[in-house]
Parts: sequence; C-alpha cells; structure tokens
Amino acid sequence: MVCTSLARRSYFAPLVAGIAFVLLLAGCGGSSATNTPGSSSAVGSPAASGGGTSASANTFSAGKGCKHVAFLSPDTTAGGRWEAYDHPLTETAVKAALPGVTFDAVNAQNSTDTQLTQASSELTKGACILIVVAVDSTAAASIVQKAKASNVPVIAYDRLIQDNDLAYYATFDNVKVGQTQAQYIKDHHKKGDNVAMINGSQTDNNALLFAQGAHDILDPLFASGELHKVYEQYTPGWTAATAQTEMAAALTANNNNIQVAYVANDGMADAAVAALKAQNLNGKVLVTGQDAELAAVRDILTGDQSMTVYKPIKKLADSVGKLVAAISNGSSTAEIVTGQSKTTGGATIPSIFNQVTAVDKSNVATTVVADGFLSKADLCKDLPAGTGGLC
Repeated sequence: MVCTSLARRSYFAPLVAGIAFVLLLAGCGGSSATNTPGSSSAVGSPAASGGGTSASANTFSAGKGCKHVAFLSPDTTAGGRWEAYDHPLTETAVKAALPGVTFDAVNAQNSTDTQLTQASSELTKGACILIVVAVDSTAAASIVQKAKASNVPVIAYDRLIQDNDLAYYATFDNVKVGQTQAQYIKDHHKKGDNVAMINGSQTDNNALLFAQGAHDILDPLFASGELHKVYEQYTPGWTAATAQTEMAAALTANNNNIQVAYVANDGMADAAVAALKAQNLNGKVLVTGQDAELAAVRDILTGDQSMTVYKPIKKLADSVGKLVAAISNGSSTAEIVTGQSKTTGGATIPSIFNQVTAVDKSNVATTVVADGFLSKADLCKDLPAGTGGLC
C-alpha cells in the first residue's frame, strides 16, 4: 500500500533531529497544498539535512501509563497491505514492547466518516494511544482533536495527518519511494518511450509525495524529449478497478503506443497489467509498483511487472511498538525519533523515517525472501522451474 522527504512494500514508501525541515511537493518550493504533479506542495518528509535529534522528541506527557492501544486501518482495497502486514505486525510489536497491553484494531473500509466514528468508539472504550493510518490526511485532523480532548496522543502511521497537535509520525521516506520508481524507469527506458502515470489517491498525502519524487526524476526527461508523458491521473481510493480503467483509457488514447507505466503501488499495478493483458502487451511494457506484495513479486518473476519498492513494514511496526512503550512508560523518545516533518499548518512533528529498496528479478532472493517478508514457496507456487531465476 502505502510520504517522505520525500526522498529522493517499493515504495512507494514509511521506525517509521536540529535540522532544517523540508517538505514541499514540487521541488520543495511551494507554499500551498495543491495537487498538480510537479508543482504542488506536500508535507511529511525528513529534514533536508538528513537527520539529527528533534528538540521535541522527548517525554510526551499524554499517554503516560497507557495500556490500551487502538490501531485504525484505512481500507482493505490498497492491495490488502494493511490487514495482511501492518495490523498484525504492529500488534505483535506493541504487545512485545508493552506487556499486558490491550490492542484493538479496526478498519474504516475507505470511509472518513467511519474512521472518525471508530476513533470515537475506541476513545469511549478507553483507548489512550491511537495509531492511525488516515483514510484522508486532512479529514483525520478531527481524530487528532477528539483525542486531544481526552489527553490521548495520536501516532500517524505511514500517512501524515495534517494537524498541528499530532504527537508523532512513523513512516517511510515516501519521496524516495517515488524517486526509486522513477529512477528505475530512467535506468531501463528507451529513448522516446511514451509514459503513462497512474498515481495514488489525492486525499492521501503519501500519494502526493510519491508523485513528487517521481516527477523529480522524470520531469527533466520529459522536458528534454528523452521520454514523453502521454497520460497522468490520480486514482481515488487507490482502487484497482479504477486503475485498470485508467490504464485502458491511456492505451486507447494512444493507440496502445505506451512503453512505460508508472504505477504508484502494487494493487494498481496488478490492475494495469490486466489492462495490458487485454491488449497482449503484458511483459512488453515497463510497469512499476510499490509494497512488494506477493502477487506483484510473482508478476515480476514472470515478467508482467518490472519492479516494486520494498518497504520493510516489520521495521516500521517495530519502531511504532518501541514508540508506544516509551509513551506509556513516560520515557524519552529521542533515540527512536529520526527526524521531523512539517504539517501544512506549520507544526514540526517528531517523526520516524525508514528507507526503501527497489526490487526486480535480480534481487528478489536477497531482499524480500532473505528478510522473510515473502517465502520462495509462495512466490514459486505453480510457476515453472526457473521462473525469474528463483523458482
């Protein structure tokens, strides 16, 4: 599934102090949060200097003594990442770091109203630390304010929440995710290739960061004529069906003359591959992704998808577990926090950033398999021996 300094799972990416704080979506120079690729402004990236210790990353009084944590997931449509990986891994990490904790988990099914209702319900039930993967990065400010009224800290998980009272933010270097995807295109394209760009949801701050990172690398190539951007769309809700429609539309509009599909995550990449298959173009078009999902890596082995961005979710979850324990114990978080992010309201949020890795056929074995994120048996199930050099 799935903001960062936008440095430059695959993502797409993001655990996850003085420093200068950078975060603007179009080359770090804008001042308003618009959504125009390459010119918009987004926040939630590591400091430009690359780290340091946050002055505010010390004891956070709210949540001290807390033994009831709630994890709010956004949906089950973004490739299934949240329930397959983030929720169980975070639950395991929190319980290991804070013995005796009660851990609730709910999923908003892509509804901002449902997520707010779920947050209210968890607060009523006594949850005293909220971990929130926002459906909508702006609308989730209501959750932060409702929690603040109950002296409950909110940790934004993977997606920055645009509220100045947010306690912490744990994520990946999401600009780097987009840059990693685009660098792969830069390294593997042919001169004059036509590029279709299928971005994530504009209500997800991460999607803006991924797009920023991608445009950092691709825009000079577009400007020189090395590559030609022939299509670009954001995808509401990150829904696969919409991404497939978008890919089909791009192919139709260009008489199938597309050689590169920049796709923001794996769930949508799988849908884009389906649209390519309908035109017998699968394996002939470079397709990017993010999250290193099982289906995506299998597609990489068979050649239908070119690459994904691996985001080590366990490291993110483990960092959040340590952060929750530190808050509950009333101890310093300075050794956990790795940087700061800035909200659109101008607040600096103590943050945890994790790095990402590009994965293609050449390093599946040494990345996702070696880390135990995916098993060779699952990747190679029903595939011919020798597929992708792994099976």
